[in-house]
Amino acid sequence: MIDFHSHVIPETIIAAMRSDPERYATRIDEQSGKRYLVRGKLRLELLPEFSVAEAKLEAMDRKGIEISVISPGPQVFFYNLKDEQGVEAARLVNDGIAAMVAAKPARLRGMATLPMQHPEAAIAEMERVAREYRFTGIELATLAPAGELADPKYRPLLRRAQELKLTVFAHPNNIGASGRLDCYYLTNLIGNPLETTIMVANLMFSGALDQLPGLKLLLAHGGGFAPYQVGRFVHGHKVRPETRAHTASSAKEMLRRFHFDTLTHDAQALRYLVELVGAERIVLGTDSPFDMGDETPRDTLSALSPGVAATLRRNALRLLEEG
Repeated sequence: MIDFHSHVIPETIIAAMRSDPERYATRIDEQSGKRYLVRGKLRLELLPEFSVAEAKLEAMDRKGIEISVISPGPQVFFYNLKDEQGVEAARLVNDGIAAMVAAKPARLRGMATLPMQHPEAAIAEMERVAREYRFTGIELATLAPAGELADPKYRPLLRRAQELKLTVFAHPNNIGASGRLDCYYLTNLIGNPLETTIMVANLMFSGALDQLPGLKLLLAHGGGFAPYQVGRFVHGHKVRPETRAHTASSAKEMLRRFHFDTLTHDAQALRYLVELVGAERIVLGTDSPFDMGDETPRDTLSALSPGVAATLRRNALRLLEEG
């Protein structure tokens, strides 16, 4: 099994947050031998798996994972920093991920974050990690600092990712919906898949997908709500002129342009996704080591028809090797 959704927070950026908590609006607390990332209401235990390659491999072995593509936890996107500070933070994260990969190159692959508050610098950092570290993917938040990824100002970045044949892993950051999602952990349960769905709709209806036919886009959490409401997109495209202003393409066909991870937490939903977009568009994702992750990926794959697990592995290898 190859896990395409596995997070890290490397020591390079942990050290930076510890030494300058004001800059990062984050502090690192230590209590009873454990470390915590603290920001506002967030108090995240920095489990060893976040930053220690050997600990990541121990978790992988326990779950039966052969290779993990490690990407930054969204807590260290740092899109709110000023331009140069954002560039520095992204480089610290990416250098730390590269060091973890170098420690266990047979089992780990790297995915970079970018300083999206500065699109030109983001392109430069993307080129750097592809050149120096041979990363085959980048992770972007579903909502960029200046708005949607579908916004024309981000088109050069996405076009360059397409030219470099990098996989773009779109991962949501928590949202509040004016406070309505602040209860019952809804910022994650609803907010995260909602963010992905909004991004997907904008990429579809803006014409961005038409302009970037070779872009490899991977969606977290089974694609959010998009696969399960795509019929509404299709109907809207028929009856509303706004949805046809920039594209004549079918939303259902455009949905098959994306890749999806398996993280639906429901076997029936996952089987529906396979039927809708095809097994060749899906890769395993565990979201390790977060609490909303998949601790039993073997069971997840066993719920699918024979041969699908092998297909998912081939899909992951293809995304890794084409970069």
